[in-house]
Amino acid sequence: MPNIKPISDLRNYNEVLRDCQNGEPVFLTKNGRGKYVLVDIEEYEKQQTILKLLSKLNEAEEAIKTGDEWQTLDDLKRSLGV
Repeated sequence: MPNIKPISDLRNYNEVLRDCQNGEPVFLTKNGRGKYVLVDIEEYEKQQTILKLLSKLNEAEEAIKTGDEWQTLDDLKRSLGV
């Protein structure tokens, strides 16, 4: 179940930060609507790494579809100096 708190709970930010450390995001609301999300730094870095990986996979998929940037095995070996 999502951890949702009003932004006014930041007055006692230690409690809010404790909730972030459990690996779950804390959703902060303002005037009853979602406004911010707090996550611990490890979770943030993990998400950024996943986004970069997905971006690279998307680039590779596009290259396959268009037929660009293909190398033969011999070309790859030459470029690697093998």
